[in-house]
Amino acid sequence: MFDFQPTLSGDLLTLQPQVPEDWEALFAVASDPAIWAMHPMRERYREPVFRAFFNDALADRGGLVARDRADGTVFGFSRYSEQFADPGEVEIGWTFLACNRWGGGWNREMKKLMLGHAFESYDSVIFRIGEDNLRSRRAVEKIGGVLTDRVQEYRIGEAMIRHVTYAIAKGSFARGPLGG
Repeated sequence: MFDFQPTLSGDLLTLQPQVPEDWEALFAVASDPAIWAMHPMRERYREPVFRAFFNDALADRGGLVARDRADGTVFGFSRYSEQFADPGEVEIGWTFLACNRWGGGWNREMKKLMLGHAFESYDSVIFRIGEDNLRSRRAVEKIGGVLTDRVQEYRIGEAMIRHVTYAIAKGSFARGPLGG
């Protein structure tokens, strides 16, 4: 049985299960509009919008809070989910990091930890990303994500948002930039 909320630790960070008490620290990070500038939900820095995001993650029971291993500071979030995944795969997504953690290996280590854990139970991991979110698309490509032909469209307010899907297979992870 897959543990959707493990505690995972690397050199830079620790991922811990999201709990209701994480609200204040996560919202402090997420309230920076720059984090959401390329994201389809550009208003996620606003309290009511982020509250819905936070509560949805709690209900899905896959949220992980990223903490600096050196001082325990909360600086980001990611999540496992089967909600949009096919059999034999799990999704990693909903990731955000404080701007001061962009670059420097933070996202890379987070994804390496999460992928390693996922591949103990699944053959493939998917990443659904807003088509215009070039920052996130580049980040997933850097860790070995391969663009698939899977596209989903969602209505968010008045806008139709297209999400593209990237995948990393268990075998390519073992040989690729993160696993090898």
